[in-house]
Amino acid sequence: MSELVDRDLTTSEASPPGGLADLRPGLVPETPADRDPRRSTEPLWRSLTHGRGLAGAILVGIVVLLGALAPFAPDEQLDASFLLGPSSTHWLGTDDVNRDVLSRVLFGIRADLGIVFLAVPAGALLGSLIGLVAGIRGYTDVVAQRVFDVILAFPALVLAIALTAVLGPGVRAIVLVIVLAEIPVFGRLIRTSVLKVRELPYVEAAVVSGASTGWVLRKHVLPNSIEPLGVQLALSMSVAVFIEGAMSFLGIGVVPPTPSLGSILSDGNRYLETNPLFAVGPLVVVSLLTLGFLLISQAFAHARRL
Repeated sequence: MSELVDRDLTTSEASPPGGLADLRPGLVPETPADRDPRRSTEPLWRSLTHGRGLAGAILVGIVVLLGALAPFAPDEQLDASFLLGPSSTHWLGTDDVNRDVLSRVLFGIRADLGIVFLAVPAGALLGSLIGLVAGIRGYTDVVAQRVFDVILAFPALVLAIALTAVLGPGVRAIVLVIVLAEIPVFGRLIRTSVLKVRELPYVEAAVVSGASTGWVLRKHVLPNSIEPLGVQLALSMSVAVFIEGAMSFLGIGVVPPTPSLGSILSDGNRYLETNPLFAVGPLVVVSLLTLGFLLISQAFAHARRL
């Protein structure tokens, strides 16, 4: 138990008026005095029903719905002229190999969201586990902190180029870059929360009452340490959208002919004069996704301060 409580609490110093024997695991609730009066008791998801949270959820929902309603195969070559401008048939025109740009943008949404929803939770899980261990054991804290420092020393783009040189371009490289970029973010977040929570009176009381380390972690430390994860998850997803777009734009991300928003934007950049919507389409989608996740993150942060 000494890992959770650094101070040497003796029976005479920590016993409540009724005696230490009356303290049993599960019967040491958090008292009103221990809680921050500004802290909201409502779940974070309720912040998505109004204000910025609702606006962000609508934006992300629209993009997800558009990706789910892609009309036809993105690689289908049409019987029409190359680089057609917008029309009632092809709302964003066609590309340089006679494919419908709108269809490719919609399928690109699927690819991008699949990567984001896979990589960010994976990075959050690994980082949180490392941060949890670092927060309760002194010697692992030093190792974890140095690992975080090494990862943070490399900007995401530099890390992406290095990993692509080893693994080659593709979804695997993008996922690995995002996971590695998020591990120190979530690790330090959870570590800070654990260090704060383990010093609270009700945690100390549970430890002194004879509760096991695993029980204290499961019942007290973890539930009160993971609360900031919702805010960081939404924020990290907005960052992951940019990372995927930047890698695909530079040609080290999703491999053609598989569509992605970054690669479509890169292709359309060469034809801004003849068909501006070729590039504007994926740019708008990336902007909507990023703005939606940022609004959700702000709504979660505001809900935690209430």
